[in-house]
Amino acid sequence: MPRRIVQPGPAPEPRVLAVDCVGTEIAFTLEPGVNLLEGVRRAVAAAGFSAAAVDLEGGAFGPFTYVIPALSETPKHAAFYSEFRRPAGATPLTRGRMTFGSKDGEPWFHCHGFWTVDGTLTGGHVIPQETVVAAPIQARALCLAGAAFVAEHDPETNFQIFGPVPAEPSAPASGTPAIAIRIRPHEDVATTFETLAAARGWARARIRGGVASTIGARFEGGGQVDNFATEVFVVDGQVAPGPDGRPVAAIDVALIDYTGALAEGRYVRGDNPVLMTFEAVLEKL
Repeated sequence: MPRRIVQPGPAPEPRVLAVDCVGTEIAFTLEPGVNLLEGVRRAVAAAGFSAAAVDLEGGAFGPFTYVIPALSETPKHAAFYSEFRRPAGATPLTRGRMTFGSKDGEPWFHCHGFWTVDGTLTGGHVIPQETVVAAPIQARALCLAGAAFVAEHDPETNFQIFGPVPAEPSAPASGTPAIAIRIRPHEDVATTFETLAAARGWARARIRGGVASTIGARFEGGGQVDNFATEVFVVDGQVAPGPDGRPVAAIDVALIDYTGALAEGRYVRGDNPVLMTFEAVLEKL
């Protein structure tokens, strides 16, 4: 039986928000001393864009503030966040994924990742205004022309959540075909990407960014996460033809649940419903 969590508000249609656009890849280094939000903004803006899906690898944060998932103490939300966590010194980053866009007319991001605190691997949700680069971080961004990610109040979850909206290209629309995506609660992750690719006749595609929460997780090989509140990021995601020629998604993710337990694996197709949101860009290959 599909896993479901009661959300505080009504479930609007459509259940998948998808805006076709064009993606341009850039690579850059985030240097020590810069606020993470400002560093990404500068790099994306220098390329002539205002929205992107960003991969972060290596380096460190410090000062650094993050949260992990938590149970909600009120019916206003189906799940919530922990207290702010502020590790001392530099916090080595393993990897992270980011949706970069805007909130209230200003640059903003949504970023999940894994990092090491006091010798222990952990992870969660990065607080934008309180995170500074402490050691060089390598970044790759798929910048978007024709779409933007804008954080707005979402009545269903009662959070401000990024969603894709059409946008006038701020740079020449050259690059690769792409789709800016938000999947709403209870929709299955893998089959959604398969449907989007099939509808456009794409045989192969790659997931860029990938910042999300799912209702626990079910992994190929039998692994599973039963605790429902998670913070997820995509390690690698591909869509390719299956035995019958139809698109099949292989999505490898990493997550932390509300107990602080970590998990990694490949999502079982058809058995991983979204909890709050799943933001990503699907890029045609």
